[in-house]
Amino acid sequence: MPAIYDPRAFLTGLFRTAVDAALPARVVAPHLPHPPPGRTIVVGAGKATAAMARAVEENWPGDISGLVVTRDGHAVPCRRIEVVEASHPTPDARGAAAAQRILDLVREAGPDDLVLCLISGGGSSLLALPAPPLTLDDKIEVNRALLACGADIGEMNTVRNHLSAIKGGRLAAAAFPAPVFTMVISDVPGDDPSVIASGPTVADLSTLGDAREIVARYGLDLPDAVRAALEDEANETAKPGDERLLLTRLTLIASPRGSLEAAADDARAAGITPVILGDALEGEAREVGSALAGIALSVARHGDPAEAPAVLLAGGETTVTMKASGTGGRNVEFLAGLALRLDGHPRIWAIAGDTDGIDGNAPSAGAIVTPDTLARGRAAGLNLRASLAGNDVQPFFAALGDLVETGPTLTNVNDFRALLVLPG
Repeated sequence: MPAIYDPRAFLTGLFRTAVDAALPARVVAPHLPHPPPGRTIVVGAGKATAAMARAVEENWPGDISGLVVTRDGHAVPCRRIEVVEASHPTPDARGAAAAQRILDLVREAGPDDLVLCLISGGGSSLLALPAPPLTLDDKIEVNRALLACGADIGEMNTVRNHLSAIKGGRLAAAAFPAPVFTMVISDVPGDDPSVIASGPTVADLSTLGDAREIVARYGLDLPDAVRAALEDEANETAKPGDERLLLTRLTLIASPRGSLEAAADDARAAGITPVILGDALEGEAREVGSALAGIALSVARHGDPAEAPAVLLAGGETTVTMKASGTGGRNVEFLAGLALRLDGHPRIWAIAGDTDGIDGNAPSAGAIVTPDTLARGRAAGLNLRASLAGNDVQPFFAALGDLVETGPTLTNVNDFRALLVLPG
């Protein structure tokens, strides 16, 4: 078992495998539909969408054109499909303008044309087109409030869908009577297509009432115009049975589960037992870290749920309730909670990272926890518990040289976590 003697290399290799399993260059071509009699118009939004567009171009047999919007730094060169960069996670005017142009493009499509929609995580912020009379500033204020309060991605999208002119099935409705084929790389727990990028081409089961309840539950202080919009029945989203959605099809081309299974295959090949804990773990990041540390300790002490050597694998999206303005994201906060619970256990290592390469407001994907993380931190004059209290965990791992730095990976199947338990 050579990999087990270099736990750091083993864990970073698993992370790379998880990312590679969801790269557009691998997963787009097998799922492409047949070309239509008329035009093919490509539109889309998300962190992986520019790479998806290039994969379409490289494998499409006929004419093609269109426009996609991606996060700053995630663009790739395309010859026939225009790529626009915009801000994420806070929307900006570039994303709003691109969303309006996308809506205009699909409205020109006819019944012999095909609208090929490419969707990946991050599309909600990148495809921000406020429902009249709301302004972009209103949407930005909503987005900031939702990010800060600890709402999960489903709750965030329920509110944003009902303040949008393009989400919640409205993009597909605008394309009718042209058929719409949507290819999705999932970044959400459960792979619900109505949640990924706020489901611009699928029916939405949430309601205005649901959105109002979320706002009330978190006590969000929102502009009066936003509260009025959430009372306006004209802002209800497209629902199942809407005839404008009858010509839509959707296929999931990559998911968190697929990446976990690819990592599990690598672990088996190294003689290490993989245990997939789930692809939809949610909750406050530091608390989830503590909980998974407890499972790793059970493996080390009792051989349950597996005998060491074993690796616990998990996906999903945790949340961070911001109480300070430090640097970091959910993955390093997850690792902080985990390291504090492990308290230097000598046989447990861990990695956590966002598969898009960017963890929260930090330029790294995540970090690695080693048995001596806390000890090395103390030797450097650092206090992990204090860093966590200040939502400022990224500098702690940076000082130890334990960040995972990939740059934009051009895909996004959410967070990847692996806890390696070595034998005694």
